[in-house]
Amino acid sequence: MKKSILFTLLFAAFQTFSWAQEETPQREIIQFSGVILDGDSLQPVPFTTIMVMQRNTGTTADANGIFSFAAQTGDSIRFSSVGFKDSYFVIPDTLNTSKYSLIQLMSTDTMLLRTHMVYPWPSREQFKEEFLNTRIPTDDLDRANANLAQAEMRERMQNMPGSGSENFKYENYQRNQQAYYSGQYPSWSILNPIAWAQFIKAWDNGDFKKK
Repeated sequence: MKKSILFTLLFAAFQTFSWAQEETPQREIIQFSGVILDGDSLQPVPFTTIMVMQRNTGTTADANGIFSFAAQTGDSIRFSSVGFKDSYFVIPDTLNTSKYSLIQLMSTDTMLLRTHMVYPWPSREQFKEEFLNTRIPTDDLDRANANLAQAEMRERMQNMPGSGSENFKYENYQRNQQAYYSGQYPSWSILNPIAWAQFIKAWDNGDFKKK
């Protein structure tokens, strides 16, 4: 008795499943493509997100608002883009071809933002103080004249260290002098203007005074 009841229930479930399969239409795979335009200006809406709501899959339009991907008949499509209201479209399930094209129009979404005042300084007093103490920058000609002044050039000449090339030449000169006067006393620099300049500077500084 129990076996016959179980067999009857299984047969009824199988019949119900078969009827449901026969009544459910077959969904065909198609190539769904199109272009997305602004409904007001008819300009392309770039990089719009196209989503199949049943499967959470889809694609993104290119810079010209053109898209193309594989979908199924009966799919519910959602188009979304920043600054526009979401649009929806259902692919017909009575298509006789494997391709379907669409021109989708998007409506602009008006967003009201609160007014915000942006100030460069926290308070008016701080702005006034900084504005009065602002140093007006000089132009290129003024900076060039200041850098080429005689006093500026003289100070730089006295304080600027020698370059690598100058140090190399001076070191080689010293080594040549040592090699030339090796084993004898070096000659006096009576006619050397640099030696005379160093002597006069030392005399003015009082280096020869008895301490």
